[in-house]
Amino acid sequence: MFRLARFLKNYKIQSILGPIFKMTEASFELLVPIVMAKIIDVGIYNLDKAYIFKMGAVLILLGVLGLVSSLTAQYFAARASMGFGTALRTSLFSHVNAFSHKELDEVGIGALITRLTSDINQVQTGVNMILRLFLRSPFIVLGAIVMAFTINVKLTLIFLLFTPIISLVIYIIMSKTIPIYKTVQKNQDEISTITRENLSGIRVIRAFSKEKHEQKRFAETSESLLKEQLLAGRISALLNPATYVLVNIATILIIWFGGVFTFKGAITQGEVIALVSYMSQILLALVALANLIVIITKAQASAVRINDIFEIQPSITDDGASIDNITDFDNSIPVIEYKNVSYSYYETAEKCALKNISFKVSSGETVGIIGGTGAGKSTLINLMPRFFDVTEGEILLYGNNIKKYTFEALRKNISIVAQKSILFKGTIRDNIKWGKKDASDDEIKKALEDAQALEFVNEKGLDFEISQDGKNLSGGQKQRLSIARALIAQPKILILDDSSSALDFATDAKLRKALKKNNNERTTFIVSQRAAAIKDTDFIIVLDNGEIAGIGKHKELLKSCEAYKEICHSQLSEEEIGEV
Repeated sequence: MFRLARFLKNYKIQSILGPIFKMTEASFELLVPIVMAKIIDVGIYNLDKAYIFKMGAVLILLGVLGLVSSLTAQYFAARASMGFGTALRTSLFSHVNAFSHKELDEVGIGALITRLTSDINQVQTGVNMILRLFLRSPFIVLGAIVMAFTINVKLTLIFLLFTPIISLVIYIIMSKTIPIYKTVQKNQDEISTITRENLSGIRVIRAFSKEKHEQKRFAETSESLLKEQLLAGRISALLNPATYVLVNIATILIIWFGGVFTFKGAITQGEVIALVSYMSQILLALVALANLIVIITKAQASAVRINDIFEIQPSITDDGASIDNITDFDNSIPVIEYKNVSYSYYETAEKCALKNISFKVSSGETVGIIGGTGAGKSTLINLMPRFFDVTEGEILLYGNNIKKYTFEALRKNISIVAQKSILFKGTIRDNIKWGKKDASDDEIKKALEDAQALEFVNEKGLDFEISQDGKNLSGGQKQRLSIARALIAQPKILILDDSSSALDFATDAKLRKALKKNNNERTTFIVSQRAAAIKDTDFIIVLDNGEIAGIGKHKELLKSCEAYKEICHSQLSEEEIGEV
């Protein structure tokens, strides 16, 4: 947790004042037994009502001052811990957003969500409790022993004997429960993961009639969590009885020997009561410290997981990039050029996802990319906006290595419509404006018209509220809105990664016709498993097991590329193929 202390730098004053006021409260608390002793030894002994009322007023004053100090301490602790949590959450979110697809895939989205939510909340609670109790409990224990010494040295030996014994009992119980609490946290993480998987994949679960299987899996994990919690609870349940037995024994001894010393005149009755009160304060402080240790342990486990994420550095950055804008460009040179590009998802992978890929694309050309499942089509186009970096070779944009462009400059000029259409909660207008934040309604409608989405949008209206993940739209509607969002950005390069798979053939044909008509020197990549979707492009790249099996126009590939010929014959009629 110390490594996360930097997020308290803007709350140094609150982090100092919180413990100070808490110790101030403890100081007032330590004075209470002394005042009680005075009331008994002076007021009650002499039947002096005025003195009793006066000292009673002092007790009330100490209580009020203690309350004010406690509330002030809790206010500063809450301010510091909440500020800490906000700063940590913001920093971690920014750090995660800098991850490339590689890091996101390796860590897992579910794990990152857990870190950003429950783990940060756990650490935030730990910081709050540390500021409130970490100094208070030891201060109470030491203060009570010191105050006891001022009353009677011999009776204080009972404190010196029983305080370490009580501490040892607490330590033994905590040493047994802390590992169990760590296991509990892991089980809670697993339950969160199962819950997330089930809620997001409920349609698949129902489609395969796996409800009972998932219920059983959830029940087994919950049962494991229950057993661990019960075990921790049973061990923790020994804390109060064990400590109270020891305190009661100590109290008996204090009263016993206190009575002897009182009979001899070495100590007063009020002072005996004060010593008993100090013994109780020590017990409460140690129990509070034990609970604090549990909270700190949980926070520490969460802090380790958070630090693990901070230690992961993005493998792809635009540090050192010098080109931050693409304005003037030479149409005489290729817009995109792949030069002997190879890529592997893992360093230890025996086989590359792409191998020795080379091709050039000029301004205004439309390129089709086709191949079987796992051929490397999506990998090929994901290298262009630097979602991944090439393992070997280089990719040139207008003659410059894409690594020379800042992310903003590169991705502002490359619009990609992914296989899975992602829409965000909000209106249709808001979603389309992701492509161009100052787009007018006329521009939005033009983009919707080109994407073949204007008809259904006119029925719903631009202010139609899209639910989370676009669940109140069909697959085809989501794809067309995603295409419109990409088109409105007016990119120099448009990538459609199998983004018309949910469209019927007629709508798909209209879409391709509109894209070709309103090209505006835009270079377009159409990735598809449909031969019909790419056969009329300027040229086609055929991928097979990560390598280029052929490059050329439709009719050329029918003669020269066996893989392309097989795809066409499996999907199209002889008339559609147009074989010559």
